[in-house]
Amino acid sequence: MALHLRDVLLGNTTTRRRRYASLALPPVLFVLTFAAYALDVFQVSGGVVFLAAHAALVGIVGAAWVGYRRAGLVVAWVTTYAALLGQSADHYLLSQSPSHSLTDRAAAFLQPDGLVFLGVEALVLGTLAYLLGALCERGMSRIAAGATSPDGS
Repeated sequence: MALHLRDVLLGNTTTRRRRYASLALPPVLFVLTFAAYALDVFQVSGGVVFLAAHAALVGIVGAAWVGYRRAGLVVAWVTTYAALLGQSADHYLLSQSPSHSLTDRAAAFLQPDGLVFLGVEALVLGTLAYLLGALCERGMSRIAAGATSPDGS
């Protein structure tokens, strides 16, 4: 089985249902992470936060699932980015002082340097999680193939 760059980046989803499930995952994780931080289910310990641990964990689990389903590395990156962006949205839009206007908070949320920083984190974490998920899928398929072969090898 030869890997093609297109299949690795965009996935090899043959059915619409699998494709739409992969495309629905990033917005769902964004809303889930945003709501979890807004409702204090997830919390930031304080100080300077370079990587929100709970948001990163949600993104890693999502990207690993994408890797397991072979839905594409780009989808894994966007999935991880969406989870990290959910925490950032909570921080800038809900956790800032009410003395700042909503416009100021939205402008701070949309600052390019912060968005690029989250993007770099998403590239690294999403790639590692995708590889972990793809390796798990390959291992599971080899175990299943070995269990069904008549000679047991």
